[in-house]
Amino acid sequence: MQLRHVRTLLAPQVGLGRAGPGGAGGGKRAGTGGCGAEAVPAPQVGPGGAGWAGGGKRAGTGGCGAEAVPAPQVGPGRAGRAGESGAGRAGPGRGPLAEAVRAPQDGPARVSCLAWSASSSRFAVCTAERVVLLYDEQGERRDKFSTKPVDAKYGRRSYAVKGMAFSPDSTKIAIGQTDNIVYVYGIGEEWGDKKAICNKFIQTSAVTCLSWPAENVIVFGLAEGKVRLANIKNKKSSTIYGTDSYVVSLTSNASGKGILSGHADGTIVRYFFDDEGSGESQGRLVVHPCPPYALAWASNSIVAAGCDKKIVAYGKEGNVIQTFDYSRDSSEREFTTAAASPGGQSVVIGSYDRLRVLNWSPRRGAWEEGKPKEIAHLYTITALAWKRDGSRICVGTLCGGVEQFDCCLRRSVYKNKFEMTYVGPSQVIVKNLSTGTRVVLKSQYGYEIDEVKILGKDRYLVAHTSDTLLLGDISSNKLSEVAWQGSGGNEKFFFDNENVCMIFNAGELTLVEYGSNDILGSVRTEFMNPHLVSVRINERRQRGMEENKRLAYLIDIKTIATVDLVGGYNAGTISHDSKIDWLELNETGRKLLFRDKKMRLQLYDVDSGTKTSILNYCSYVQWVPGSDVVVAQNRNSLCVWYNIDAPERVTMFPLKGDIVDLERNDGKTEVIVSEGVNTVSYTLDEGLIEFGTAIDDGDYHRATAFLETLEMSTETEAMWKTLSRLALEARELHIAERCFAALGNMAKARFLHETNAIADQAAQEHGGDGTDHYLVRARLAMLGKNYKLAEMIFLEQNATEEAMDMYQELHMWDECIVVAEAKGHPMLDKLRRGYYQWLLDTQQEEKAGEVQEGQGDYLAAISLYLRAGLPAKAARLAMSRDELLTNADVINRVSTALVRGELYEQAGDLFEKVGNPRKALECYCKGNAFLKAVELARLAFPAEVVRLEEAWGDHLVQQKQLDAAINHYIEARCSIKAIEAALGARQWKKAIYILDLQDKQTAAKYYLKIAQHYATLQEYQVAEELYIKGDQTKDAIDMYTQAGLWEQAHKLAIKCMSQEEVSVLYITQAQEMEKQGKYKEAERLYVTVNEPDLAITMYKKCKMYDEMVRLVAKYHKDLLSDTHLHLGKELEAEGRLQEAEYHYLEAKDWKTTVTMYRVNDMWEEAYRVAKAHGGPNSSKHMAYMWAKSLGGEAAVKLLSKFGLLETAIDEAADNGVFEFAFELARLSMKQKMPEIHLKYAMYLEDEGKLEEAGAEFIKAGKPKEAVLMFVHNQNWDAAQRVAEAHDPDSVADVLVGQACFAFEQRDFQKTEAFLLRAQRPELAIKYYKDAGMWSEALRICKEYVPGRLAELQEECGREAAKKGSRGTEGLLEQAREWEQAGEHARAVDCYLKVQDPSDSVLTEKCLLKAAELAIKFLGQSQSMEVTRTVAPQLVAMKKYSAAAELYLNLDLIQEAIDAFIEGEEWSKAKRVAKELDPRSEEYVDQRYKEYLKNQGKVDSLVGIDVTAALDMYAEQERWEKCLEVAAKQNYKVLHKYVALYATHLIREGSWDKALSLYVHHGTPANPQNFNIYKRLFVEMVNTSGMNCAEAYSSWADLRDVLFHLCENLVKSSEANTPAHEEFETMLLISHYYATRSAAQGVKQLDTVAARLSISLLRHTELLPADKAFYEAGTAAKAVGWENMAFIFLNRFLDLSDAIEEGNLDSLDHSDFQGTDIPFEVPLPAHQHVPEEKREEARDWVLTVSVDQRVEQVLPQDERGTYEASLVAAGTGVRSLPCVLTGYPVLRNKIEFKRPGREANKDTWNKFLMAVKTSHSPACQDVLKFLSQWCGGLPSTSFSFQ
Repeated sequence: MQLRHVRTLLAPQVGLGRAGPGGAGGGKRAGTGGCGAEAVPAPQVGPGGAGWAGGGKRAGTGGCGAEAVPAPQVGPGRAGRAGESGAGRAGPGRGPLAEAVRAPQDGPARVSCLAWSASSSRFAVCTAERVVLLYDEQGERRDKFSTKPVDAKYGRRSYAVKGMAFSPDSTKIAIGQTDNIVYVYGIGEEWGDKKAICNKFIQTSAVTCLSWPAENVIVFGLAEGKVRLANIKNKKSSTIYGTDSYVVSLTSNASGKGILSGHADGTIVRYFFDDEGSGESQGRLVVHPCPPYALAWASNSIVAAGCDKKIVAYGKEGNVIQTFDYSRDSSEREFTTAAASPGGQSVVIGSYDRLRVLNWSPRRGAWEEGKPKEIAHLYTITALAWKRDGSRICVGTLCGGVEQFDCCLRRSVYKNKFEMTYVGPSQVIVKNLSTGTRVVLKSQYGYEIDEVKILGKDRYLVAHTSDTLLLGDISSNKLSEVAWQGSGGNEKFFFDNENVCMIFNAGELTLVEYGSNDILGSVRTEFMNPHLVSVRINERRQRGMEENKRLAYLIDIKTIATVDLVGGYNAGTISHDSKIDWLELNETGRKLLFRDKKMRLQLYDVDSGTKTSILNYCSYVQWVPGSDVVVAQNRNSLCVWYNIDAPERVTMFPLKGDIVDLERNDGKTEVIVSEGVNTVSYTLDEGLIEFGTAIDDGDYHRATAFLETLEMSTETEAMWKTLSRLALEARELHIAERCFAALGNMAKARFLHETNAIADQAAQEHGGDGTDHYLVRARLAMLGKNYKLAEMIFLEQNATEEAMDMYQELHMWDECIVVAEAKGHPMLDKLRRGYYQWLLDTQQEEKAGEVQEGQGDYLAAISLYLRAGLPAKAARLAMSRDELLTNADVINRVSTALVRGELYEQAGDLFEKVGNPRKALECYCKGNAFLKAVELARLAFPAEVVRLEEAWGDHLVQQKQLDAAINHYIEARCSIKAIEAALGARQWKKAIYILDLQDKQTAAKYYLKIAQHYATLQEYQVAEELYIKGDQTKDAIDMYTQAGLWEQAHKLAIKCMSQEEVSVLYITQAQEMEKQGKYKEAERLYVTVNEPDLAITMYKKCKMYDEMVRLVAKYHKDLLSDTHLHLGKELEAEGRLQEAEYHYLEAKDWKTTVTMYRVNDMWEEAYRVAKAHGGPNSSKHMAYMWAKSLGGEAAVKLLSKFGLLETAIDEAADNGVFEFAFELARLSMKQKMPEIHLKYAMYLEDEGKLEEAGAEFIKAGKPKEAVLMFVHNQNWDAAQRVAEAHDPDSVADVLVGQACFAFEQRDFQKTEAFLLRAQRPELAIKYYKDAGMWSEALRICKEYVPGRLAELQEECGREAAKKGSRGTEGLLEQAREWEQAGEHARAVDCYLKVQDPSDSVLTEKCLLKAAELAIKFLGQSQSMEVTRTVAPQLVAMKKYSAAAELYLNLDLIQEAIDAFIEGEEWSKAKRVAKELDPRSEEYVDQRYKEYLKNQGKVDSLVGIDVTAALDMYAEQERWEKCLEVAAKQNYKVLHKYVALYATHLIREGSWDKALSLYVHHGTPANPQNFNIYKRLFVEMVNTSGMNCAEAYSSWADLRDVLFHLCENLVKSSEANTPAHEEFETMLLISHYYATRSAAQGVKQLDTVAARLSISLLRHTELLPADKAFYEAGTAAKAVGWENMAFIFLNRFLDLSDAIEEGNLDSLDHSDFQGTDIPFEVPLPAHQHVPEEKREEARDWVLTVSVDQRVEQVLPQDERGTYEASLVAAGTGVRSLPCVLTGYPVLRNKIEFKRPGREANKDTWNKFLMAVKTSHSPACQDVLKFLSQWCGGLPSTSFSFQ
């Protein structure tokens, strides 16, 4: 466990002089400045130190360890942490809870006590001022109060507080004081409650320590050595035990049942209030070497420490387990206080500036020391308090500070909702992050808790330990720990019940009640579904029942068992005939509801063992909470049983939807019903529900009072009945009387009233309630119809008369006579006579007859029987007495009576008996007594037997005794009747037998029925034969399909179905099986139709990987490996690693397996796999990786175990894991250290960490390597330093290296100095030679190596001859020498040889010099050659002008031009071409164009090549620029690009923009543009939304474009061609459309618009026909021309259908005969009218045709022709169309100047009037166009005829 500082609750005082750097006094610790707590340590306690005296003064010379008051502090300030000023720790930076700085004090400000409340919600601090500060859980100060002295006269400073503790309920605080008193303060439950002293216990000496371990029990120690107990209940204190030594410490165990006290003489004493069965001893446990001021009782041992700086752990009987000795640690001081964690797993011990932590290791069984928490300037720790949940520890110090530390082993966040704090191995705090509520989960047995899970809607906790299972309900804070042997985490937990957790594991159901540490019960079951298990735990308390815990579960799918969990016995077993799918006990566990798969709802009474079916179809059922009321749904009815004891009494309401929930709260019960999108609630009768609860509670008076408030109904009646029964059983007779009165049963009410009167009188006479009086008991027996019991009660009391009276009153004469006979009553004969007379008086002739028969008077008896209407009884008597058979009168009377009473069989028997067979046969037939009739007929009338058999059969059929009828029909030879009877009787074999004897035609229909029966019996073979016999093979296939017998079905199917049908059938069925979870059957089906892939996919989807692999192996062997890999990855992602391993290994991919286990930290598994599958190297590598993950000694042990230690060290070093390598070597193979240091050094060198590498080389004993490294990296100082310190021989090497570096830097002076210091002159000579500095080389040689001088001079001469001189400088020098000598050719060569890439300027100068010399001094050919050499090099160096000038010097014009072009100096190139070679001008221009094109500089290109520039603009789609430039050229060029742009726009669908282009630029009559114009026309007429006034501008644009085109065509060579005619037609159409749009904007012109729409129909060869007819029809309809509207819309619908069909063949043209509307029109490619408009038109046409209100004929004019047709039907004469409507102009015409243009005068006048009145711009524009098109307008005056 680690301690982490959280916050400072109370800042320390500043007066203690803890000055550090920045403290105001600048004092040093324990020195001249502030002397700190250690300045004057408290004297150690000598033997018998007397400790504290009564008033808190020191007594004697001893003192007591940390209790001694330290020396006063003298320094003025105390160092703050992290650079705070000397103001102490109360400054900023200590969190919001730090107290303000307190005034400096002369003495210490010791925190004397700290205490946490049991609830962890309060924390108390007692300060040096004896004030108790109260904080909340978050550390916010909320309250405070001052303590009081024993007597106010002594003053506040007369005592010190030595002990403080909270009560277990956290509402009180006990304070122990040195002025010989213990106070108990009540602090209330809320912050700010009034503080008051509840108790005070005065003692004989100072209180030194105090604890409050249990309710009402405070334990405290005294200075005189006694340990006493104060009982706050009886307000008395008593001594538990006494010693002679001052009590220095006191602590209790975790349960508070035992205490330990530590004494000044080192004694530790143990005392138990209850040893909890541990058997541990009491009394003196051990003597510690010093006073155990720090004393803690942990779960496994006792920890003590004191001023000897040793911590000792003692066993349970005082034996020393462990000792931690810090006596040699000079920084450690005496231990002052200790505290054990609430779980007892950790102990914290406080000393000076330090907290030490001990953690108990269950595995080792020993204490392990954690890292100590050291805090500078904390000073002596005086008090410790551990929060009760173990999450925090608070520390009080000598300086008055209180620090809070977080204590946990680890912390994690679960699902971002809960924080898990592991405060010890066996204790976890679970905190809800949203609500802040916390639950402390703790193992009672101290077992280590594994992972904690939060399940069941984040409400329930589940955690495992090695031997137990922890469960908890977070909301109720009920926790359980039960013994649980590990089952591999395969348990399933169900949290449906709030009181109990259901755990299902390996076929066993275990129940654990929350808050109980014992398993409630355990049963075997395979059905673990919350709907199939019901548990009830004390949910409704019943009278006389303490504990009621019941369980119902399934033993098998048809058997329910109920268990009493309190007694642990089986309460009952219910066997059912069908599978059960839901069950639930009521809250008392007395009634069980269950439902089966057939949706039948059953009720079982557990006590009586009776089962009742209460609903035949049930889709929802639930008990109402808190009652025995049941709510269920039966199809469309809501059923409520308010009284489940009367299940036949059900209240029903009609429902529309389905019940989804049941809610009961606020005294209201509602059934929530979903009705589609709405939710409706039905409120139940809360009163009726309440009644059941009162009955269950046995409160009959309350039940009666409640029922009296209700109206009478069937439910209320049932409740009164129930209450009456229960009241009688409980002998509550007054209540029973009230019940029967309410039920209207006045007889019982009156009877009970009388009985109550008797009982009341008996009660007055004899006491009690009177119900035990014999008359009351007898009457109650009579009421229960138990007359025998009443008789017995009477006779017991010798009350014979009362018994006889009872029977007589009830008219039970027989019983009365029996009693009289038994008792020998004198009135017996009178009774008998009276009985006979009474029978006659009451007309009980039958009974009277029986009496007479008994007395032997048979004739009288027969007469009475006949009078009573009992002829059968009379006949029986007559036939039994021979003397009566001979009496014809008797026989006649009896037979007549029998026939009259239709008792024909008895009449037949009588006639047969008296020898009249014919009459007997008739009677038998009438009475359907066919057996007797046939037997009689066989003897007397054999010919009638067959007829009788058939009649017998018919009768049996009527009686539904079909099986009996079969044989009779067979006897009567009626085969068809026999077959039908056999079928009806389900005598299938008999039916088949009969059928096999019939002809096929008769039998066929019967075979089908029998086959269906055998199919339901699953006797499929027989059924198949029968289907085939009945010619119904298809039914046989269906039978096999439904039964899942796909092979048989397949055999039959392939005989009579196509392969495709079979496949579809099987795959569909397989998918159904798949949905039902019948995967094997589905697989069989898929495989049967050769679709194994579908089966594989199915298994994959269901994660049934074994099945999937099996199929892949069988059908796709090549994909098996990939499948295994894929499955492995999926399983790995799901965390199913073992299964993933299997698949990876099957795929031969062991490496992935190993990686998987490594990632999951399962090294043992990874090693196993690597060893088994990867060979020795792999297993070695894996062992290495495993060891690396472990580290430390564990790694060494592991590698030693595998014998791979040295290999691992080498591998770690080779892989750069040096820390691990060092660790391994240090722990096990120290001899390998130098080798690792060497490798590490080389690694560091590669990483560039040279200083560290140098140190490692030295550690490896390789200083030479370090020197070489530094030299290589030119770190000369370091190299020199290492060489001089560790390897003097390498000093020379360092100097040589420095020289080499200086040489590279061309610092020859330094190079020479270093080499001479290193005594290496020969190297200096070599370097000078290499640099070509021969003179320097010769100088050095002469001075230091004179022996080699001659040789060097010779070499120098040779080099000069070979090179000419010394390098570039030499070449230049040589060249100048040649030049001066007049050897110009050689000088040129030398200049040309100068090639210095680093100095381009020099190279350029040399080249130019060479060229200059060549031109000046050398011949033509040589100078030409040199120029051709130099110029290209200059070009390469981008010196184009220089190169060109060279070429020009030699008249190489073309080359000069190319050089300028290369340098993009176009003006120079052009000037040279123009001046020196005009023929090259074209070449330069061509090259310039190419350059501009390549560079994309179109704007520059315009001035040179317009066409190319325009093409480029077009390519770049810069159309505006393109047209702008083209416009500046000529009309033809412009229209070329206009056409290109238009084409581009049309392709993009922007025909309107293309149109406006031609509006703007004009329309040339170029034939190549015709397609564009046509396309514009087609696009526009096909566009939707153009039949409106707003579309005018578009139509006008199209009209104007076509008008200008036609004007241009007239002047061109294309005049009068078919194209011209087509465009004229298009112009006319567009004019009509434009005029129509204009007219649509003016109300007076709606008929003009309609006529234009109709006129357009004659042009449907150019327009989309469906659109044209639709627009014409809707226009005609709008103006009321219904005939035309009907015909046009009808035509439109026909065209619409034709478009759908794809041809016009079905069109009927009869309506348009004799018109100019064309029949042959192009079929539109798609519908031009939307679906809704089409449907609208269809509906209108249908309505009109149904109404028959229009004639289906187009209107005609004076020509006898359709009024809109231009061609007369009879004559064929063609009229001109009106320019405004398109209708023919017949008379009243207006002619225009241009021939062929006319208008109807009326229309024209109407149009002009509309223009004048409306001022419509569109209409004015139409007139303007007509003026142009018709060659001017006529006079505007109106003309009327």
